[in-house]
Amino acid sequence: MMKIENLILSASILLLVGCSNTKQEQKNTTVDKQSTARPLENDLNHRKENFLQNASDEKKKMSAAGLASIQNDRITEKALQVGDTAINFVLPNATGQSVTLYDELKNGPVILMWYRGGWCPYCNLTLRHMQESLPEFRKQGANLLAVSPQLPDSSITTQEKNELEFEVLSDVDNKVAHQYKVVYTLTDELSNKYENGFGLSDYNGNTKGELPLAVTYIIGQDKVIKYAFLDADYRNRAEPQDLIQVLENLK
Repeated sequence: MMKIENLILSASILLLVGCSNTKQEQKNTTVDKQSTARPLENDLNHRKENFLQNASDEKKKMSAAGLASIQNDRITEKALQVGDTAINFVLPNATGQSVTLYDELKNGPVILMWYRGGWCPYCNLTLRHMQESLPEFRKQGANLLAVSPQLPDSSITTQEKNELEFEVLSDVDNKVAHQYKVVYTLTDELSNKYENGFGLSDYNGNTKGELPLAVTYIIGQDKVIKYAFLDADYRNRAEPQDLIQVLENLK
């Protein structure tokens, strides 16, 4: 009788261990899928974590104050939203040639994204991920336009450094960004930090201390905004796979 009870107990233990291992394997698989499903988000989060671990308290406080300022101004609420008509513009690309939004829309939907500048590591990460997804964007019939307040010389440097095959446009003085209502003013502390650190005015050709949010729109051929990624935190960006899904749904 004791032997039978021991056998039953051993079998129960083995069953529990087996179930536990299966659950752990499923958990590990889920984690693996999560880590690879959104590659841009993962890379951006890694950079954010690195900043939080290594930056001085002063830098972290300055950054937090800058983000709070943008949130308090409610720019994401004031910006153009889904359902609004996209405003036409003509901007120079990295080689000085004019690009017109409405002309681009004649060929298909347009992904219109703003980035702060080639000096911004989060922007460069995003631009590279967008380049990797460019074949899929084009497969969906869409074109990609990346806009920043940089002077054309800085834009061409950004394009060459990241080996970008899409248009990189210069919106000097944020004229178009103001029309789309996606511009914010740096706090005095951040403005001084950026100027002393890498010379923001040299990139932008002015001392206004203004930057665009890292906005991404998808504009349909009817000139209406179909998708809007609006976030006060410049470290968060639209995930390429989300853009692809929206483009697929437009067909």
